[in-house]
Amino acid sequence: MSFTTVHLSIVSAHESIFSGCVKSLQITGCEGELGIIPGHAPLLTALKPGMARFITADDNEEVLYIAGGMLEVQPKSIIVLADVIKRVDDIDEQAALAAKQRAEEQINKAAKDVDFALLATELARAVAQLRVIQASKLKRTSNNKLI
Repeated sequence: MSFTTVHLSIVSAHESIFSGCVKSLQITGCEGELGIIPGHAPLLTALKPGMARFITADDNEEVLYIAGGMLEVQPKSIIVLADVIKRVDDIDEQAALAAKQRAEEQINKAAKDVDFALLATELARAVAQLRVIQASKLKRTSNNKLI
């Protein structure tokens, strides 16, 4: 590992998704989007449902969906402890669209017995999955262009 990379570990309770050196990490923290590069100040924060995008030491870009969890940044390492992690190919786009639509319909009904916090969480998860799919499609499109 050199000063231009930092070690990243992304794990869930079920599996280790990635362990290696990266040049950068973009991830959704509880206060907004975070950009982490080598030399970043130590940090501990909760994660919201969203995208984790990182550039490996050999300049490959990876995009994952993370349903929430914790992020720890130390001088020589980054650890993502995720509740749920999905690779782009494991996300069912139609199911995410349907979940988004259901949550929006329930929120718009505004019934007294509706749990708005739960619906907002479901909506956030579905939207985050769709953002990951869209980012992956854009990446694939730009990789296929002739330069």
